[in-house]
Amino acid sequence: MSRILVVDDEAAIQRLVSAVLARGGHAAVAAATGRAALAEFERAAPDAAIVDLGLPDRDGLELIAALRSRSTVPILVLSARDATAEKIAALDLGADDYVTKPFDGDELLARLRAALRRTAARTAGEAILGHGGIAVDRSRHRVTSEGREIALTPREFAVLEALVEAGGRVLTHAALLEQVWGRAHLNDVEYLRVVIRALRLKLEADPSQPRLIRNEPGIGYRLAD
Repeated sequence: MSRILVVDDEAAIQRLVSAVLARGGHAAVAAATGRAALAEFERAAPDAAIVDLGLPDRDGLELIAALRSRSTVPILVLSARDATAEKIAALDLGADDYVTKPFDGDELLARLRAALRRTAARTAGEAILGHGGIAVDRSRHRVTSEGREIALTPREFAVLEALVEAGGRVLTHAALLEQVWGRAHLNDVEYLRVVIRALRLKLEADPSQPRLIRNEPGIGYRLAD
């Protein structure tokens, strides 16, 4: 059973999220403020955190940064804020995923499971990553899609590897550019678009209507579940 820190100043939301987590086999630890969240994080050592951005004593973005500086456990944002800038800021500060209110309980559980799996895979240092029928063999630099080997350039491999490792989580343009091209190219989004187009040509049944590599407008890319 995983322990999940739930940070929200509304008692009704705390109870709802806790009930959803219990249905998924998790135990909830609740906090209503950023200060209480940090104390509970140190005390309970949770396996993940679900954080609202509208907290009474500090902005949730500050809390995300504080939690990420302490641990690599998954952090999911659950917030009524749906502006693209807020989502980018949360993801760039270290959040693993972003769910907007009102939310579907099954979707929240699915995203939490995916985030926990990604963390477990990183901890185990898996040589082979898989998601959505794609397998990335890091040691052999080999990619297969539904069992069929796909020839990729080094850049294509690096971008796909990052997306597969994220396992359905949105990666911002800046995160992908920094990881694959380096910090000097954070504004060169066209580089990334060229590689994404090439990957879609090689991986999608219909590249003009991509179902695997999804665009999150103004934010970045993710792999479909």
